[in-house]
Amino acid sequence: MDIKSMKNYLYWLYCQFELITCSYLMEPWEKLLFYSFNITMLVMVLYIAYIFVPVHITMAFQFFFFHENL
Repeated sequence: MDIKSMKNYLYWLYCQFELITCSYLMEPWEKLLFYSFNITMLVMVLYIAYIFVPVHITMAFQFFFFHENL
């Protein structure tokens, strides 16, 4: 895949994103707030998943494989 087609594809994805979220109707300051909020939420979800998912997987592993039968 060459650079020009990759650039066109990324632009197409961006246009699809704007159509799905209806952000093409927003003013620039509204877009800034909207994108800032969405990026902040995405970063928070990824951080929480990074912190808590390994702990829960470890606890589940210990429960199912090292659980003593009573």
